[in-house]
Amino acid sequence: MPDRPVPPPAEDPEEKREGTLVTNSPDPAKADTAVADDRELSEAGSQLSTTPLEAPEEGQSVPGSFGGVRKPGLGGALAWTWRECAGWARWFWRQLTSMRVALILLFLLSFGAIPGSLIPQTGIDELKVEEFREAHETLSPIYDKLGLFNVYSSVWFSAIYILLFVSLIGCIVPRTWQFVGQLRGRPPRAPRRLDRLPAYATWRTEADPEEVRQAALGLLKKRRFRADRAGDAVSAEKGFLREAGNLIFHVSLIIILVAFGIGQLYKYEGGKLIVQGDGFSNTLTQFDDFKPGSLFDTEDLPPFSFTLDKFSGTYEPSGPQRGTPRTFEADVTYTESPDAAPKKRTIEVNRPLEIDGSKVYLISHGYAPVVTVRDGRGEVAFKGPVPLLPIDSNFTSTGAIKVLDGYRDKDGEKTQLGFNAFFVPTFAGEGKGEMFSQFPALDFPVLALSAYHGSLGVDSGLPQNVYQLDTSKMTEFKDENGELLKQRMLPGETMELPDGMGSVTFEKEIEEWASFQVSHQPGSGLALTGAVAAIAGLAGSLFIQRRRVWVRAVRGDDGMTVVEMAGLGRSESAKLPEELAELAGDLHDRAPTAAEPDAVPSEGAEK
Repeated sequence: MPDRPVPPPAEDPEEKREGTLVTNSPDPAKADTAVADDRELSEAGSQLSTTPLEAPEEGQSVPGSFGGVRKPGLGGALAWTWRECAGWARWFWRQLTSMRVALILLFLLSFGAIPGSLIPQTGIDELKVEEFREAHETLSPIYDKLGLFNVYSSVWFSAIYILLFVSLIGCIVPRTWQFVGQLRGRPPRAPRRLDRLPAYATWRTEADPEEVRQAALGLLKKRRFRADRAGDAVSAEKGFLREAGNLIFHVSLIIILVAFGIGQLYKYEGGKLIVQGDGFSNTLTQFDDFKPGSLFDTEDLPPFSFTLDKFSGTYEPSGPQRGTPRTFEADVTYTESPDAAPKKRTIEVNRPLEIDGSKVYLISHGYAPVVTVRDGRGEVAFKGPVPLLPIDSNFTSTGAIKVLDGYRDKDGEKTQLGFNAFFVPTFAGEGKGEMFSQFPALDFPVLALSAYHGSLGVDSGLPQNVYQLDTSKMTEFKDENGELLKQRMLPGETMELPDGMGSVTFEKEIEEWASFQVSHQPGSGLALTGAVAAIAGLAGSLFIQRRRVWVRAVRGDDGMTVVEMAGLGRSESAKLPEELAELAGDLHDRAPTAAEPDAVPSEGAEK
């Protein structure tokens, strides 16, 4: 049985070269044929990509000038100036909309976001910015001029963002129209010399040429090629999803940029620390800190509220992971509006409460020892839980107790008290090292206080950290040795202030607090859609190959049909010859190789 078609023997590399035909014949007709073959090969491989080709620049009479020859007179000068400006504008637009510049802008946008992550930002934490200014008096003025304290709203970052946006649109629009034109067009006609293409097979068959072409057309369409008959050949192409994926990827980048812009303009987020039993209403004055987008109106805050009924946390009690958190749960009662019925919900880490487009996240928690401060007359000047901030994983906590009003000394004079507080939920015990907690739970709580009196500095009008005590205008309470009055207390114990100035009691109740972040990100869903589409588009552009296949069937001089098959891809790939071999095998089954004719016996041979 005749073998299946195999590619012909390799030709001399000097005779077969991509885009160039080398011939030793000086015949002008052959030279014209070679030029025609090269042109056909170029057309066969054209538009395998929607990447725009830069048109060759026209000759210029003046080096470096787009205006050409400048004619004398005012009219000539104006015409030359117009041509010069228009030429430079076209040049700038071609550079801006090139893929190279788009990648550079994308890199600059990523690089420019680094200072926003490393340097404190005014829109996020103004106190940290002020602390940075005080600690770096030389760098701060430079950072101010460069806009590094407000990177994402700075002029240079906005310029990169807008240029990248315009560049992507300028890249996508012409490529989209070109791709639509390719979808509406027909595959290019078969080149005259199919044997010059990288994947090629040929054989001879007794089948009629028309039958072979019809069989090839049906076979290619069955393989989901877009096929068309043109003359004595069938042209087909496949892999348009590669260019579609490329366009989807770039459109997705625009979607992500738009989502980022919407999110930055219309977002809001704020933090609130709530002691167990207290509540929160979603109004501006209730937030500990609030960061709105530049176009967000505080009147649009959803009117929900919630109360922290209970906070509970569990920890690994023993083993190598002792103290590791297991569960953090905040039980809340919330209402979606003032007239709505209350509902119960448990907020956990990464499981926020969603209300009217906003999300309430549980981000941290700690302890709030209940303290009672009495003045020199025994009157209660302050009583309540004092939230302290943890400084390690075992919830060793620090903070300040500030008594602003209601305190009078033994002489009846008004003054203010301040206490530096240090709290450990599980104390190691006297003589067992420094005062740091050994476990996060309330196994052996101890509160250490140091006392001051004077002015807390809250009347200066400057923002002040409620968890830090400014002692610059305060006086230390002295103990019997003339040192700063300090004392460690167990629940229920009291520290007496000297000279009848009052007392501080560490009550037996210890509350827990939870910190919540309320945020609204209107562009998050759009950004997620863009990210998923970008991944899908990138995968399509990387793993799908754009290729073309031609099948020619013509009657030979001996009456047999000569079948030629060739393939061309956008890039060299081992899959193209394999795919062509499968197609050739299937077509060969329908139009098998003709048997070699019997040799004619020579005259005088024995019959």
